[in-house]
Amino acid sequence: MSYLDEVFLPHLRLTILRVTASAPGYCANSSILQQAVGSLGLNATRDQVRGEIGWLVEMGLVKSTEPSPGLLVATITERGMDVQAGAAVVAGVQRPSPGA
Repeated sequence: MSYLDEVFLPHLRLTILRVTASAPGYCANSSILQQAVGSLGLNATRDQVRGEIGWLVEMGLVKSTEPSPGLLVATITERGMDVQAGAAVVAGVQRPSPGA
């Protein structure tokens, strides 16, 4: 496994879940998510963010819509809320630290 798969992507996925969990309406678009994860120290391209939104959709952690070409809106699901809070575990998503 590469650094990207083993370390970076699980953190990126957790961060996307945390941002959507705290966003108004529990959703954010891929542009906002890219800026938000960058401000939290995760340098990700918008393409990487869109790819991870797709992965999170497959896992049932977010739902997505595409209001315009290339712009995805991710909305966290109940299961996604549980994962970002540490109440549930999904392989491939970094587990939050206790008390985080």
